[in-house]
Amino acid sequence: MALLSFSPARRIGLALAVGLALFASLAAARELSVGELSVSQIEDELQSCPLVESLNEHKRATSPQTTSLTSKIFSILFPGSPAVNSLLATVYISGPPNFLLALCPPNIDPSSLSVMVAFAVGGLLGDTLFHLLPEIFLGEDSPDHVRFVMVEPNRNLLLGLGIMVGFFTFVAMDKTLRIATGGEGHDHSHSHSHSHTNTETAVTSGASTFSNADLKKRKSAKDDGSTTTITTTTTTEEEKEINPSVKLGGYLNLIADFTHNITDGLAMSSSFYASPTIGATTTVAVFFHEIPHEVGDFALLIQSGFSKRKAMGAQFVTAIGAFLGTLIGIAVQELGGSGSSAANDPDTPFVGLLGTSLSWGDMLLPFTAGTFLYVGTVSVIPELLETGKNKSVEIRKTLVQFLAVAVGAGIMLAISWH
Repeated sequence: MALLSFSPARRIGLALAVGLALFASLAAARELSVGELSVSQIEDELQSCPLVESLNEHKRATSPQTTSLTSKIFSILFPGSPAVNSLLATVYISGPPNFLLALCPPNIDPSSLSVMVAFAVGGLLGDTLFHLLPEIFLGEDSPDHVRFVMVEPNRNLLLGLGIMVGFFTFVAMDKTLRIATGGEGHDHSHSHSHSHTNTETAVTSGASTFSNADLKKRKSAKDDGSTTTITTTTTTEEEKEINPSVKLGGYLNLIADFTHNITDGLAMSSSFYASPTIGATTTVAVFFHEIPHEVGDFALLIQSGFSKRKAMGAQFVTAIGAFLGTLIGIAVQELGGSGSSAANDPDTPFVGLLGTSLSWGDMLLPFTAGTFLYVGTVSVIPELLETGKNKSVEIRKTLVQFLAVAVGAGIMLAISWH
């Protein structure tokens, strides 16, 4: 705010003057009590005060707005309304990561993605801490005028409750999956083992496979001098025997991915309805998270007996969940509205959740922040904490991971700063 450029004494005087001006303006402009006005309506009334108008002029003079390269890129990628931009963002986070799976070898080791996972952690936590949480509790700064934050009873409590509900929704999902798979969680490492039951040790030579019993028969035949022909079965490809619990884990993983993608879609819609900047940065954070997430799930499906083509197809099917979540979020925002939409109808007092200025649409962004906190901490951090026995290798690996986290968070900070 422009008030920060004044001395402390003058700031206090201006704050008192603003309060008096607000009271006088409201009393003169309309015979309504402050309780009958929404927060947005009070904000509009404030902007008409002469003192606030002078503060706006001071802000525009001292903080000229410049269009950065990032803003230009975002304006090209997201040129429409919040609903259109939400759908475009869902296409961006769902399409490219899935198409990249065509370049992945079927035997890829998910643990090799630790650096990318660390980068995604930095991006998710950076977006949550630098963008989502400030937006949730304080709103976004306006380039044209000064903003005032009103402390409203129980409003912050409901926002905090929304964050907690989002966090524990993912706790419940993860716990349910662990119970269903017998203790194997849904994480990026996907450390699932295959059990192959072999009753006899096979000795492979070229394309022919002989069991120990066949070798003994052939040896006894030579000793007897007989001309009996030993027929062996040649197999070009041994069919893998997949443990049923591993197959079940693969299908349950698809269900968890579908649900996870729904929350990604909700994140797209809630963030774009909050502001274009928040929507764009959330898209970037989710995009970088989806790459290691999709590759790890792809590797798990391969281990569960899927072919490469079927695994890719299954990942595209789960991507439908993101579009479903986006459409649900758009419907909630358009039908449920938000506290700020009450300003469009000044003659109708707005009554929000539990007597606050919040609506159901306003609760989507806190829910998204809660899910991001879970994914960025509980779901992913344990993988980064895994260590091996070689200390020197682990130290170098840790340094690289921390650097990747710093880069991911730094990108979010730079976008917010500029």
